[in-house]
Amino acid sequence: MTRKLLIATCFAPLISHLASATCPDSDPDRRAFFGDLHVHTSFSFDAAANTTGATPEDANRFAKGEAIAFWPLGESGEPTGAIQIDRPLDFLAVTDHGEFLGERSLCRTIGSPAYDTDFCTTFRSDERIGMLMLGAVITTETPKRVAEICGADGAQCLDYAKTPWQRVQASANEANEPCKFTSFIAYEYTGTPLSSNYHRNVIFRGSSVPDLPVSYVDAPTDSELWARLDKACRSDAGCDYLTIPHNTNLANGRMAPYRGLGGSLAAKQGYAATRLAREPIMEIFQHKGGSECINGLTSVLGAPDELCAVEAVRHMGETVDFARLGVDVSTLPEGLPQTAVTEECNAGEVGMGGILGAGCVDATDFQRSALLVGLREEQTIGQNPIKLGIIAATDTHTATPGAVSEGDWRGAVSREATPAERLEPGVLTSGIDGNPGGLAGVWAEENTRDAIFDAMRRREVFGTSGPRIRVRLFAGWALDEDLCERADMVAAAYKQGVPMGGDLAAGQGKPRILAYAVKDPASEDLTDLQLIKGWVDDDGSLNSQVLALVSAPEGEASLCAVYTDEDFNPQHSAYYYLRAVEPVAKRWHTYDCDRLSADERPDVCSDGRYPQEIREMAWSSPIWYKAH
Repeated sequence: MTRKLLIATCFAPLISHLASATCPDSDPDRRAFFGDLHVHTSFSFDAAANTTGATPEDANRFAKGEAIAFWPLGESGEPTGAIQIDRPLDFLAVTDHGEFLGERSLCRTIGSPAYDTDFCTTFRSDERIGMLMLGAVITTETPKRVAEICGADGAQCLDYAKTPWQRVQASANEANEPCKFTSFIAYEYTGTPLSSNYHRNVIFRGSSVPDLPVSYVDAPTDSELWARLDKACRSDAGCDYLTIPHNTNLANGRMAPYRGLGGSLAAKQGYAATRLAREPIMEIFQHKGGSECINGLTSVLGAPDELCAVEAVRHMGETVDFARLGVDVSTLPEGLPQTAVTEECNAGEVGMGGILGAGCVDATDFQRSALLVGLREEQTIGQNPIKLGIIAATDTHTATPGAVSEGDWRGAVSREATPAERLEPGVLTSGIDGNPGGLAGVWAEENTRDAIFDAMRRREVFGTSGPRIRVRLFAGWALDEDLCERADMVAAAYKQGVPMGGDLAAGQGKPRILAYAVKDPASEDLTDLQLIKGWVDDDGSLNSQVLALVSAPEGEASLCAVYTDEDFNPQHSAYYYLRAVEPVAKRWHTYDCDRLSADERPDVCSDGRYPQEIREMAWSSPIWYKAH
């Protein structure tokens, strides 16, 4: 560890104390801050950053607006290019995988006890081979560390994980500048049972964190993860955390609540209480696609929504051909066919292969329908186990947080270093199937760890598909109808109602909703403001509806509406969230097609298999109403 990083670690308690100070520009009506809470560097076993050598320090520097080394690689294997974000971010969490910090260190550190083992020698021979070797550990439902390098009890890998984990902490503490830039200590929990996505990012409030990450190997279910973290992250030592599930679109039903628990009412209520406290938000969009909604679910009543298809990687009825993706079929989970049709999961069952775009789809795989499952479950057990606010992220594996430009996307994972590589199909929804990802937004009083963490906990957060669109949502029983015209709109809305992420208490009459969105100054005007409503009928049926609040075909810098839900039924539990939409724009791959000469362009540039256009958008967190 360098002297600079050592100093940052030693003075972490002081840094944390300073972070809690009130900033000169603190705003009681809260300001929008943009960041990325899902970022990988060369500390991750599967990161393309391993080829460039990018570190957590580099990711923090990039987020602050500095240029870092990037593709292409020179003859010596060193990066010869550079990359820089168009505008600095306000906050960041580097989330390298917690599972293999020690294994990676042992195999890449000359002279380590495992460096010359057959496993490590093969691991270093090829980036993709090394990724698959370690990935095999977390694609089982009973994960175990590799004894050849970790020892029979795994202690050697845990020991070698300490130094990189300390460096992760030090880099975040060093980069953190209260009131200017917030850097969280974090990691990714990467469960992938039978190639289904079961991933979560773990974000710590301050500098007090566990001695080591609690990984999928240590805790193969979400309830075990929270239990282990509660023991390791002691509140009396100032430690606090929350978890953020991501890519539920690839989960095959495994994000449904109560996994690994008995069916008793007490177990379900305990699970719901813990999840409400520890998992307040989810990631709705990133480079592996959107997780807002999917058309064709028989379990949800509602008209199709064309915006559900924007950067979707799962479509009901589609056939997935692994040969086209270049997947070695010998690595597929046992029982997964080489071609598969995407269908709905049977009730109570889970599938496999979601991380490869295969297997069945469950209502809990997508935010809109999962929220409905939570409302219905609340009627049975008294608590809502799926009460999730909304953010977005990049999930970049190149240490480039917030690099979301459609016109200048340089890739997020391995084998995406050139236009030709990005235009090829790949695994892990990469290549032509991927996209630049999105951003997390928070409404907080100031740019500090405490203020942003508190915003996430109370779910006053939002996500965007890339542009820095600001969305706000309030609900109440007596919101003034003229709020959109008032200079004190936000202050009045806080007094008269509840903001996104909140609960609308029982009241008289019909709920009134304030919806407001402001464009990204560097992007397009807004054309649509939509309210998505979900509710559970008397018979338990699940319903969703997209309500057009404002349509501005020519585009506007801001859109605002006060809407009264005339169809509201106080006997039906419901939620509302906001979606603000930009006009049609060119998809990222069309820019890469233009960069190639006509004879170099692959078929995807002209055969119509991939849409040439997209709609950029932003989503607010929901507001919930519980029937009384």
